[in-house]
Amino acid sequence: MTIETIEHIWIPLADGTRLAARIFLPAGARSKAVPAILEYIPYRKRDGTRGRDAPMHGYFAQNGYAAVRVDMRGAGDSDGHMADEYLLQEQDDALEVIAWIAAQDWCDGNVGMMGKSWSGFNCLQVAARRPPALKAILTAYSTDDILPAYSTDDRFRDDIHYMGGNLLNDNLWWGSIMLAYQARPLDPETAGAGWRDAWLKRIEDMPFFPAIWAQHQRYDDYWKHGSVQEDWSAIQVPVMVIGGWADSYTNSVPRLLANLQVPSRGIIGPWGHIYPHDGVPGPAIGFLQEAVRWWDHWLKGADTGVMDEPQLRAFINDAVVPVGTRTDQPGKWVGEAAWPSDQIADKLLHLGAGGRLTETAGVAAQLPVKSPQDHGRAAGEWMGTGCVGEMPTDQRLDDGGSLNFDTDVLEDAVEILGAPVVRLKLSADAPVAQIVVRLSDVLPSGEVLRVSYQVLNLTHRDSHENPQAPRDSHENPQALVPGQDYMVPVTLSACGHRFAPGHKIRVSIGTAYWPMIWPAPYAATVTVDTGGSAISLPVRMGGDGAVAFDAPAHGPAVPITQVDPGMTARSFSFDAITGLATYVTEGRGGLFGEGVVRFDEIGTTIAHNLRRELTIDPRDPLSARYVLRQSYDLGREGWQTRSEITTEMTCDLENFYIAGALVAFENGTEVARRTWHETIARDLM
Repeated sequence: MTIETIEHIWIPLADGTRLAARIFLPAGARSKAVPAILEYIPYRKRDGTRGRDAPMHGYFAQNGYAAVRVDMRGAGDSDGHMADEYLLQEQDDALEVIAWIAAQDWCDGNVGMMGKSWSGFNCLQVAARRPPALKAILTAYSTDDILPAYSTDDRFRDDIHYMGGNLLNDNLWWGSIMLAYQARPLDPETAGAGWRDAWLKRIEDMPFFPAIWAQHQRYDDYWKHGSVQEDWSAIQVPVMVIGGWADSYTNSVPRLLANLQVPSRGIIGPWGHIYPHDGVPGPAIGFLQEAVRWWDHWLKGADTGVMDEPQLRAFINDAVVPVGTRTDQPGKWVGEAAWPSDQIADKLLHLGAGGRLTETAGVAAQLPVKSPQDHGRAAGEWMGTGCVGEMPTDQRLDDGGSLNFDTDVLEDAVEILGAPVVRLKLSADAPVAQIVVRLSDVLPSGEVLRVSYQVLNLTHRDSHENPQAPRDSHENPQALVPGQDYMVPVTLSACGHRFAPGHKIRVSIGTAYWPMIWPAPYAATVTVDTGGSAISLPVRMGGDGAVAFDAPAHGPAVPITQVDPGMTARSFSFDAITGLATYVTEGRGGLFGEGVVRFDEIGTTIAHNLRRELTIDPRDPLSARYVLRQSYDLGREGWQTRSEITTEMTCDLENFYIAGALVAFENGTEVARRTWHETIARDLM
């Protein structure tokens, strides 16, 4: 089917603000109205996501949907100011956008919403506002349904800022990237003569994103806003939700399926933070076909069989050699008719003396652990994005700094699907302490593959008792009493994995996880009492079910020229003189390995360079230092812009210190400069 592409159109809001949109229309939509699909994000429809948008939204248009890609207020070519993520204003604007779409002569009044990451979040958030035109979401989204991918119901527990009550180092990474993204100019060809003034005003008003998020160190009203777990019943449209085991947002998939009170379906594949039709590690699937089936059912009333599918379709990973780059993942698809599934039973394994993991409780022992502060070097990235070197590597690198408990060699396979739960009886010698618990597969070769993990700030120690409930202790953390025993439940990240015969299951416990999380203020020793400690594994007892997907499909691609292939590098080093451990990642040309590209239709070239360097003395948590340096070049012949951004984070016992500097250039001349210096008190963190 041929499609009509509207390169740029303004959507007017009631307060006079205009939002920039790009629209893909199916042939005949001008004479016979069709349902519409909205994706609503701040990442620049003109050039930021152009290469991804056309093959996806063009496919929807080819299949009878008007696809509408909108830049949020204060982003891309849209008017206004974006003061933060997921604000009430963002939702209010979306309600107006949905109403505008529903009123167009090419729309039949049914609107769907979809999205990944930021737009997956606002799919859920806007659905909870109940716009009358919205019928479904597919984390991705519709007024009759929504479809969200790689999003969360809990902004504190499972977003890029905090994990287990610990500050993620990706808080600074993502906040710094947002500075670079928001420093990009409006495009004169779409924004018009006022583009420069609007650009400079945007830089002048730019918030210091990483400091905003670092100020909220517990589950307060800031995080409750936009966390749909606060009221599951507010969502009254059908939901299809997507996740990936190599991504960081997978935990919300089983929680949404278990708690939503509307028709819901979920798919979890082996992928990172990438739409499943381009999914890495593979196998990728025909996600766009699945989305069309979902919307055909809920927006067109067609019997596509989508509601006859298992409520959860999930990929069960097989063991692989634990290397940092993984493009393909062996395993199989399984289906669970309902979630939670009555085909999954808990298997209890007890931690014992001598590093044993057994079905019956053994001899109790008091085992202290004090990991070096660079423990976590084999962790990989918090969020996989399909880049080289980002996956967890051989866990033996970290096992030397942790307590490790192994089963005997398995005689039969053990297949798990869901969230393992570890219950630990422990004490600490400091008022603030961290633990990291890893579940691993020990291969016959001796190599160790991480299957799942969780980090926990022990002042938030009760927060994992009930994974379906709001986190009271994330809201009200309590300092530890040194030497006092606590029973601490730790819910690991949801996973699907098959431990093969001849392998072993390993549980490891450490007290730091650098460079993934910022260290606790003390180098604490944690003592585990094995007599009260065990892990519960969610073991699949049922069959595989009939689960199959079409091969990936795409709509028409946009013409792109690869100007430079770029470069990606990752390395760890240890200085035997200074004692410093250093982790460096660098991307030249593009953050995710895409290199320097030119969008030929608009003549615009993009290059984004970022280098991050994290250093720590393994003996001293207060030595932690994180520096990011970025440059972003955007332009075409006669119009060249550049921004240069540096951010840095350090700490002492009482405070975090976050600084930043941004300089913007037009055709080589400096036009704007901003600096930030923030001191943020540590709140049991």
